[in-house]
Amino acid sequence: MNLSDSSVKSSDSPATQPDVCQLKIGFIGAGNMAFGIAQGIIASGKVPPTNIIISAPSINNLPRFQERGVSVTHWNDEVVERSRLVFLAVKPHLVPKVLNGISRNVTQEHIIVSMAAGVTLETLEEMLPAGTRVIRVMPNLPCVLLEGALLLASGSCAGEEEETLLKTLLSPCGLVEAGPEAWIDAHTGLSGSGVAFVYVFAEALAEGAVKMGMPSALARRIAAQTILGAGVLLRDTGKLPAELKAEVCTPGGTTIHGIHALEKAGFRAAAMGAVEAATERARELGKK
Repeated sequence: MNLSDSSVKSSDSPATQPDVCQLKIGFIGAGNMAFGIAQGIIASGKVPPTNIIISAPSINNLPRFQERGVSVTHWNDEVVERSRLVFLAVKPHLVPKVLNGISRNVTQEHIIVSMAAGVTLETLEEMLPAGTRVIRVMPNLPCVLLEGALLLASGSCAGEEEETLLKTLLSPCGLVEAGPEAWIDAHTGLSGSGVAFVYVFAEALAEGAVKMGMPSALARRIAAQTILGAGVLLRDTGKLPAELKAEVCTPGGTTIHGIHALEKAGFRAAAMGAVEAATERARELGKK
């Protein structure tokens, strides 16, 4: 059965269809997150770029999509009419306006995927026709390089089959996990905002080296590679952070002295507090 065929019944989940390559996918919003997700879907090789359409009010961000063979438009309704899987990639405060504009064209054949921080599944379902399959996905900036971390949470009318479809399509973007909605805000604090926290750490590492006499440009390159290498080790070895830390620390050596300085400055508590503050802010946005 062809997913783009208007005769598809709502009971026929896209995840069970043999012709996923026929799936029509749309994005409302053309920012970095939309670009990263679209790149991942194209990289999966399962959906051709000609099956993807993007809408945005201005032309500014559209050329990079066009260069990859993706259709573009200024009309959100066109995206919904031509798609069955629709990503909402707009700022949280724009979600009500966007959904109010497209809801008349949303059917039970659609899957609506929101990337808006703080906008709950309950809120999304209230603004869409009854029975709409809704999923929240929270990506992060490294998705643009297909090295992201994404967490999915399904609404009351979506389930395992929809999650499986999204995991299949989004896996080239990086790590894709599913969990309860309660984890989404924590994921925002950990991974969405956490990317910026890592950049602050990278900046501080480099500035420390500059203080010790290293040229700034070289210090930045080495800091970036240090964080990249440490992250790959942490991801690929399966070891706990404490285990890898112990492998670097030798008794009376340079590293344990540096870690002592971090601990005296409250580094660990500051990092935990940053995740907590970002998570609480995401929860506040969800109440507005």
